[in-house]
Amino acid sequence: QVQLVESGGGSVQAGGSLRLSCVASGDTTSTHVMAWFRQAPGKEREGVAAMDPDGRTTVLDSLRGRFTVSADNTFNTLYLHMGSLKPEDTGVYYCAAGARRLVPVAAALYNYWGQGTQVTVSS
Repeated sequence: QVQLVESGGGSVQAGGSLRLSCVASGDTTSTHVMAWFRQAPGKEREGVAAMDPDGRTTVLDSLRGRFTVSADNTFNTLYLHMGSLKPEDTGVYYCAAGARRLVPVAAALYNYWGQGTQVTVSS
């Protein structure tokens, strides 16, 4: 089993930045690909970005240039760097792990989930 704990969410004005962190513990040999998802009120959960243990990354096309994903050298902590935030970025951001492939970043491919952290961007 893998436990994931997110942190770093909060309220920020449009144009601001946040960095989310996700710490994995437990059987970290099972994390494989780790990813960030988000879910806005009334919308489906969408894949934001993912990273594999070899350092390859993918970011949702519409977010490239504003969001990046990285990890520490143990690959036990995943980060999501969010810049130039917009009100439409508001939602709950979830960390996930356990997929065997980097793409697609699809929720059904992930076995482990954190509780989520709220990001609110005001205009």
